[in-house]
Amino acid sequence: MKEINQGIIEQIPGEPLRRWFVSDFFDLLVWENDVGEIVGFQMCYDKLHNQHALTWNKDKGYLHNKVDDGENKPGRYKSAPILIADGVFDILPIADRFKRESIDIDAKVSAFVCEKIENYC
Repeated sequence: MKEINQGIIEQIPGEPLRRWFVSDFFDLLVWENDVGEIVGFQMCYDKLHNQHALTWNKDKGYLHNKVDDGENKPGRYKSAPILIADGVFDILPIADRFKRESIDIDAKVSAFVCEKIENYC
């Protein structure tokens, strides 16, 4: 994974700082407060085949969703991607792959997200 340059990422006034990390398999958005504490993240995985998103927020906890990319509308324009309810999160293979792919990003971010993935319930 690698971190996208901060100058490219849209920051919304009044919201926590956004950081974005990418690989072929993962997209990871991390929100940090003014003192650098991670207050939320959204990790999209299996981006090219069966994309899902694990979202964690300090106040709301976890959500696991499938990403409907809006492509399956024959004869219609592509819709915007949306998150839809989707069952089981297969923790171990995703945690293992994230550990391997996040070795070169900020160690604080990597360790935090790994812990949250492993503690998903």
